[in-house]
Amino acid sequence: MRRFWQLALESLRGSPRDFTVGHVGQAVVLLAIPMVIEMGMESLFAVVDVFFVSRLGADPVAMVGLTESILTIVYTVAMGLGIGATAIVARRIGEKDDAGAAEAAVQAIGLGLAISMAIGVAGGHYAAELVTLMGATPGMLESSVGYARVMLAGNATVTLLFLTNAIFRGAGDAALAMRMLMVSNGLNIVLDPCLIFGWGPFPEMGITGAAVATNIGRGAAVAVQLWVLMSGRSRVRIARRHWAVVPGVMWTVCRLSGVGFLQILIDTSSWIGLVRVISSFGAEAMAGYTIGIRTVLFAILPAWGLSNAAATMVGQALGAGKPERAEEAVWTAGRYNAVFLGLLGVAFFVWATEIVAVFTSDGPVAGHAVDCLQIVSAGFLLFAYGLVLTQAFNGAGDTWTPTWINLGCFWVWQVPLAWWLAIDRGLGPRGVYLAITIAFSTLAVISAIIFRRGWWKTRRV
Repeated sequence: MRRFWQLALESLRGSPRDFTVGHVGQAVVLLAIPMVIEMGMESLFAVVDVFFVSRLGADPVAMVGLTESILTIVYTVAMGLGIGATAIVARRIGEKDDAGAAEAAVQAIGLGLAISMAIGVAGGHYAAELVTLMGATPGMLESSVGYARVMLAGNATVTLLFLTNAIFRGAGDAALAMRMLMVSNGLNIVLDPCLIFGWGPFPEMGITGAAVATNIGRGAAVAVQLWVLMSGRSRVRIARRHWAVVPGVMWTVCRLSGVGFLQILIDTSSWIGLVRVISSFGAEAMAGYTIGIRTVLFAILPAWGLSNAAATMVGQALGAGKPERAEEAVWTAGRYNAVFLGLLGVAFFVWATEIVAVFTSDGPVAGHAVDCLQIVSAGFLLFAYGLVLTQAFNGAGDTWTPTWINLGCFWVWQVPLAWWLAIDRGLGPRGVYLAITIAFSTLAVISAIIFRRGWWKTRRV
């Protein structure tokens, strides 16, 4: 236990170790601890927003849920770019090619900025139409559309935050990525109630204030991230000479990120399909689903931290010509993730009522949220392995394999199953939650079978 706490302290400070050598379990822990905290910090944005917005009523909470379902496209762009950036940067760091890592980082940042600006213009202008398509009522539009407009117009902050932290993670600078999220969340937690309720000298902006606070917090973190990269305080050091388009590197970033985008799009767009089914049962069901699924994400996003540690280990080990080390790292991270997410799943199942009570006292809304927590958490144990295996493929640059797995598990299987259970079989929202659990478990089993075949070890980046 003493050794674990020593490793934890080293990881939080920022370990200078070379992760292509030494004890695999220790390397996973050193990378995973700050990555778990980083993902937990990211999930706090959603939880904090819902915590304060829930004081405004069911319609604002439902609007947060509808907006988040649209923002999945933005998260898809950010995570897709992050997949490409992490894979290339990790591989170059493993090869000891510092200039190549810096070039890849610049190409990814430039691409992300261009895409997010285009989304911001279109999303901000058509915000009302987009949330209406997702099922927003006239009452929701009248009171809450400002939230959607600000979140969509300001999407560059979350895109660059995700992307630049992916660069840090690929390089092994997990502690830096964690600190950026701490800065961002600290500002969001302070500004959220001030701007929503008009505390002190701040204007009372209602639900729109939550969006403004979130973008200010994320934007400040992005500014610090870029300063760190250009000041030589990270393993990836971007100099003035790197700020140019390098066609070969840009093509590699586009290729990996494009498939990564498709992969995440298949995953996240399936949630839009689920939201459409849930919204057919009314605002109370939608509000309950929003509270429940955001609480679930509080568990799943930290679990992504362990999965990202596996991706970094795989990329760097393959770059160093050590595929056996990469495979050992994946199974080690899978075991750690199963323990972590399994325990959280038990806690969510047992104390679902008490957890939901923190967010709402509305009986019907709380009932839907409790159902969501208890049913979805039943699939956490298997999904823990599924997350690690999926990210391992990505870290190796084998982005097509998890793309096909996502397509089969989420669109061919999960969405039709949710409709059939919820509407055709008459289970209501519970049918949707069951479909999520079943799809999680299916993904884990299929990923493990394919991973053991070892095709991912031969991918070149």
